[in-house]
Amino acid sequence: MLEIKGLSKSYDGNKVVTDVNLTLPEKSVISLIGPNGAGKSTVLNMIARLSSIDSGEVMFKGRDVRKWQRSELARFMAILTQHNNIQSKLTVRELISFGRFPWSQGRLTADDEKLVDQAMDFMELNEFAGRFLDELSGGQRQRALIAMVLAQDTEYVLLDEPTNNLDIYHATRLMATVRRLCDELGKTVIMVLHELNYASFYSDYICAFKNGSLAGFGKVDDIMQPDFLKEVYAVDFTVTRLKDKPLALYF
Repeated sequence: MLEIKGLSKSYDGNKVVTDVNLTLPEKSVISLIGPNGAGKSTVLNMIARLSSIDSGEVMFKGRDVRKWQRSELARFMAILTQHNNIQSKLTVRELISFGRFPWSQGRLTADDEKLVDQAMDFMELNEFAGRFLDELSGGQRQRALIAMVLAQDTEYVLLDEPTNNLDIYHATRLMATVRRLCDELGKTVIMVLHELNYASFYSDYICAFKNGSLAGFGKVDDIMQPDFLKEVYAVDFTVTRLKDKPLALYF
């Protein structure tokens, strides 16, 4: 279980996250939504120990994340951030293989190779296996980074704006993969999304943030309400349904 208690964070004296309290259900897809600067990515980074915590705590499996060894935490939690400094002279397969490092320490076993192959299949990257990263488009590189996270094979998968640089086809395929990770493999996926309708269609729960605070948390139908979305985004919305899923239209 992942519990967030009184979580706060400031930069240069400016509070970017204020007193966030959440209990995130296991084996679910959870989307963090809200305007730019609402604190979504900062919360995600504090969960993964990529950003320090000013006050409050993140309890993971009953222990404060700050008390986990990084190498130990990496066996349970994988994260894809918005900014990745990756050497361009790595091939796609070499990059994806790095996802196995917490387990293999660089000495890949047959089981490790199998998980790398599976991640490449999920992200449709087999034809690019031997290509260098600097030979790829932005979308292809994004898919390779996501495959690296999938290859890590953790209980929790954290994704910060994973559909960045992806065209509609690959963004939709990615979201379907996220759903499969939860439904077929029992993983918990927590992701920051700007695309409300992806969040609505593929998530079990939505956390909405505004001005660094938690504006609301609940099942999709509870959050995807016109009045609530207007309060969060300061834009008028109407909500319709597709395949019994609420879809937001703004105007």
